[in-house]
Amino acid sequence: MAVTEASSQCSPVKPTTPLVAFLDRLQETAFKTYGNPTSTQSFTSENGSISVEVLGGFMGEYMRGAGEDLVEVVPEDYVPEPTGFLPKVESPEVRAWALEVHSLWKNLSRKVSNRVRDRPDLHTLLPLPNPVMIPGSRFREVYYWDSYWVIRGLLASKMHETAKAIVANLISLIDEYGYVLNGARAYYSNRSQPPLLSSMIYEIYKRTGDKEMVRKSLPALLKEHQFWNSGIHKMTIQDDQACNHTLSRYYAMWDKPRPESSTLDKESASKISDVSEKQQFYRELASTAESGWDFSTRWMRNSSDFTTLATTSILPVDLNAFILKMELDIASLAKVIGENTISERFVEASQGRKKAMDCIFWNAKMGQWVDYWLSDNSTSCKEVHKLEASNQNQNVFASNFVPLWIESFNSDASVVEKVMESFQSSGLLCSAGIATSLTNSGRQWDFPNGWAPIQHMIVEGLVRSGSKEARLMAEDIAMRWIRTNYAAYKNTGTMHEKYDVEECGKIGGGGEYRPQTGFGWTNGVVLAFLEEFGWPKDQKLDCQ
Repeated sequence: MAVTEASSQCSPVKPTTPLVAFLDRLQETAFKTYGNPTSTQSFTSENGSISVEVLGGFMGEYMRGAGEDLVEVVPEDYVPEPTGFLPKVESPEVRAWALEVHSLWKNLSRKVSNRVRDRPDLHTLLPLPNPVMIPGSRFREVYYWDSYWVIRGLLASKMHETAKAIVANLISLIDEYGYVLNGARAYYSNRSQPPLLSSMIYEIYKRTGDKEMVRKSLPALLKEHQFWNSGIHKMTIQDDQACNHTLSRYYAMWDKPRPESSTLDKESASKISDVSEKQQFYRELASTAESGWDFSTRWMRNSSDFTTLATTSILPVDLNAFILKMELDIASLAKVIGENTISERFVEASQGRKKAMDCIFWNAKMGQWVDYWLSDNSTSCKEVHKLEASNQNQNVFASNFVPLWIESFNSDASVVEKVMESFQSSGLLCSAGIATSLTNSGRQWDFPNGWAPIQHMIVEGLVRSGSKEARLMAEDIAMRWIRTNYAAYKNTGTMHEKYDVEECGKIGGGGEYRPQTGFGWTNGVVLAFLEEFGWPKDQKLDCQ
């Protein structure tokens, strides 16, 4: 069943590959054989009893080590100290650290091994055409939305060709699948991630003026826009004046445990007895992974019950902000290469989405844009949903301020002023940066964790408003974030995936796995902040 055929159905499932199905069985076998301390000698499967020795022998003979499908490679445009690197940084201490962060691009650069190219059917890694930047640690493949902030860092590092190669890799996925996958693995083909490809292309074009890159990219951007604005992702809300508004949601094409987290997902679903309810829960898990915010109370009907995940029943503020930006980017990029009809069409599309966001998401009393929940009894196939003001989720999340990143909103001085006031009193801004939520749930996309992308979008939105007060607020947030990154780097020797914003230099925690280091988007945001704000010669970098 092709994706296009599946998209017309209420609950599509994208078929997996035989290899992924086999590895899922192997993961289950390994978990039962090695993971159960009361049964270390053997376990009984459909095929009989498998001992630790037999399984270990099989793994040793047929399975290669993690990460061996990629080969380290130094980017062709990497130099230890690029010309014109961070000209606003006057402090020798900060410049020395920034050059160390810059040097990490060498550590994160990989290319697909010849073994994968020769027999792609025997590997989950997809044979991308160009070298890649991995996030780091356990993340040994390209991830979609991470790549935007990696590119922002690469641009600060003057590594334009490496940035263009990342874009070309992502476009190759659209050519093959019709959308950018969550990550470059066969088991990620059932979902995407926050759509930021147009933002990557726009930023590279601003730095390089490369019209040929824009020309080659436009068909892929049109295809991606169609993916997010049709079928299962498209939702229509009718307001009180009988005006229809079209918005988008996350919706994975999958209703089984995620192959990369199969045993965890099965454990999470173990108390659900109804088969269809369990399938829906698995779809919610995969859809939440598509959001990038996996996991958070933001997606749960009951913040203390993980099985109440309901991501497919939510119209997310940030997703629609990203698609609005995509529409603005396409309009701008199409105009650059003389595609005026396309440009005009996307200007009109952006105006329609802006109006929809004002109507559905904006909460004037809060001074924030908030997620909209579809009614409990709504079905995924329902064509039009009636607007109910009570369906706005009035809990405070950092995502409520992401629309500020988009020109349609940060160009309105009165909106910026109101949002700034709301943000200052929201409780999200802590001593070491912006918290993801106000709920300490143990989930990694909740309090007290702060993530580089969130800091960057809110800071850059404030800067782009042109308001002097907004820029001062943005610089204060950026300085807090830079300091906590530096303190943790000095303590551990690494950059981290997330940080605890309650305390300068403290590493974040929670979630399904141990905190990771490396780290692509964290490096990118630090370099982008230092490029924007610099660092005065005599200003201290240590925690205040």
